[in-house]
Amino acid sequence: MHLLEVVAEESGRRVIKTPWGDLVPSVDLFPLAYLIVLYGIVYFLPFGIFDFWRKGEDGLAEWFQFFAYLGAGLSALLCFLLSFNRRRRIQAMWWLLMTVFCLYVAGEEISWGERLMGFGFDLLREFNAQGESNLHNLEGVQNYLHASFMAAGVFLGWLGWRFFPAIEAFPARRFSLYFLIVAAFYFYWDVSWISHGDRIRNDQEAIELLMGLGLWMHGFTSLRRLLRLRSTSTG
Repeated sequence: MHLLEVVAEESGRRVIKTPWGDLVPSVDLFPLAYLIVLYGIVYFLPFGIFDFWRKGEDGLAEWFQFFAYLGAGLSALLCFLLSFNRRRRIQAMWWLLMTVFCLYVAGEEISWGERLMGFGFDLLREFNAQGESNLHNLEGVQNYLHASFMAAGVFLGWLGWRFFPAIEAFPARRFSLYFLIVAAFYFYWDVSWISHGDRIRNDQEAIELLMGLGLWMHGFTSLRRLLRLRSTSTG
C-alpha cells in the first residue's frame, strides 16, 4: 500500500489514507505540497534551479503569476457575464470587481508588457523604485506592498468566506491556504526585520504565486459551476 493514498468519497470530499489513519481535509492541500516540493526537493537541485525559480524580474514564478491572474481574470469575466445574463446583478457586480482586480494585477506583474513591446511610460519610470512602468513599485506605494499582501491574504483566505459567504466572487474556504500562506510569509518577513534588523531570504515571487493560483482555481471552479447551472436550467 502506498504511504499516502487519496481516494474520493461519494460525498465528493477527499480522503487521504495514511498508515496512521484517514485525513479528510476541508481545504485544498496543494499549497502545502508545493512548499514541500519547493523547499524539500527544488532547494537542493544543482545549477541554481531554485534561485532561477524563486527570484528575478521576468523569472518563471513571475510569469506563472501573470498567467494565473490572467486566467483568474478571464474566468471572473465569464462568471460576470453568466451572472448578468441570469439577472443576478449583485453577484455580477462582485464578479466584475474581481475581474478588474485580477486583470490589473496580471498587467502589473509584467509591467503592462513593457519588456515585451519595448514601450513604457516615462512618467511612471521616473518615480518607480525599479524604473518600470507599473504602479505597485512607485515610491511611496512600494512601502505598503507587504501590508497589502497580508490584508489581501487574510481577507481572501478567511474574512471573505467567513463573513460574506453569499458573495460568490470571494474565494471559498477550500482555497484558504493559497492566501493565508502568503499573508503569513509577509508577516514573518516583516517581523524578522523588526526583531532582528534583517529580513528572511527573499522568496516572495515563489510564495506570491500561490495567491494567483488560488484566485485562478476559485474562478475556474465557479465558472464550471455556473455553466452546469445554465445547462441544467436550459436542459
